[in-house]
Amino acid sequence: MFIDGKIDDVVVNELKKYSDDRGWLMELFRHDELAEEYYPVMTYISMTNPGVARGPHEHVDQADYFCFAGPSDFKLYLWDSRESSATYKNRMVILAGVSSPTAVIVPKGVVHAYKNVGNEGGLVINAPNRLFMGTGKAEAVDEIRHEELENSPYILD
Repeated sequence: MFIDGKIDDVVVNELKKYSDDRGWLMELFRHDELAEEYYPVMTYISMTNPGVARGPHEHVDQADYFCFAGPSDFKLYLWDSRESSATYKNRMVILAGVSSPTAVIVPKGVVHAYKNVGNEGGLVINAPNRLFMGTGKAEAVDEIRHEELENSPYILD
């Protein structure tokens, strides 16, 4: 149903690590390098155990700005389910994390999931462009979940 290929509007950026004798620093985002529609309005960090996946799901109005810097490595799966997109029905798989620090913008309407493929708990930072549950957490969650769909077309390998 899906074919492997790039997906329009998904932005993949290498995260550069600046190291010295004190440790290291990594810039996750800068307004001068990010389209205004993706400016973060909140940030959170999550830890995912080895072998565990989160998703697949999609957002109606939210874009995610995921940062995979380590520890551990993740496979990020993306499916273009936007019928109006030139890359409709494309699928991308990206390896990101300690071995390849990466930031990925996932636009609204792109189904996504990630799985920790390493041997230790892995951290993911997300800086979405919408508040979770809106101002004061008074709105419905902007999420369409596909994890438990029978015969789901969104398959993680």
